[in-house]
Order: sequence, then structure tokens, then C-alpha cells
Amino acid sequence: MDSSKMNEPLIYRRILLTVDEDDNTSSERAFRYATTLARDYDVPLGIVSVMESEDINIFDSLTPSKIQAKRRHVEQVVQDYVKLAETSGIKDVEPLVYEGGDVDDVILEQVIPDFKPDLLVTGADTEFAHSKIAGAIGPRLARKAPISVIVVR
Repeated sequence: MDSSKMNEPLIYRRILLTVDEDDNTSSERAFRYATTLARDYDVPLGIVSVMESEDINIFDSLTPSKIQAKRRHVEQVVQDYVKLAETSGIKDVEPLVYEGGDVDDVILEQVIPDFKPDLLVTGADTEFAHSKIAGAIGPRLARKAPISVIVVR
């Protein structure tokens, strides 16, 4: 063990925050933690939400105006978080909105390669905390991500 490396601080240079427009409690806690780190380290913060295809029923998926309305809603949620982050003193905040199938796959295969963070902050999916279904995206990201992940409860 190299003792000189053990004394070096571990500092993240780019932070990615995932927000779920369906789970405000989880997203708010993760937001508070991510903005604290971004402000303290003075690093860029990406705020991402993925428009989930499962949230749109088959009939709505055939109606472009319904899909567009859902897209605008997700974009507005991200913009609201961006404004809050800027108000709290974060200088470099980037809104990111993606669409696709599984949220964790979109984040792992598209968002992380595009934004290139070295830390991912995500909520613990409080809306589904007692569920046995595989709805907990935070823990799945923690297992699969090629970067450090903090799941905020």
C-alpha cells in the first residue's frame, strides 16, 4: 500500500445527478447532496432525467402531441432543478434530457459516455422502497456503472 496516495484527497471533477420526475423525495435528497459537492468542489454538474417509454401507454404513444407534452414536462423538471442549482451558487450546470427504454441502460450507455462524469449521484427511489420489483434504479446503477456512484436515501 502506497501511504502517500492514501493521504491524497479524492476529489470528483464532473458530477452527474439523476432526477426522476415521478419521485420528488428521492430526487430532492440526491439534488441536495450533488449540489453541495458541486459547489464545494467548484465542478460542473450535469442534471439528467430520462423520459421513460413505460410511462407512455400504447394509445398515447400513437399521439405525437401527448409524447411532446410528456417531453416538455420532463424538460421543465430538469430546468427547474438547473435553476435551483444555479441559485445555490453552482456556476456550471448542464441540463440533460434523454429518451429511451430502461432508464439505467440509457444512463449507462448514453448519458455517462456523453457527459463523462466521474461521480454519479442518484436517489434511492423512495416511491418504491418497499417494492420487490426491479424498480430501484439507484442500486442497479451502483452495481453496473463504470464510475463512482452515491445512492442517497
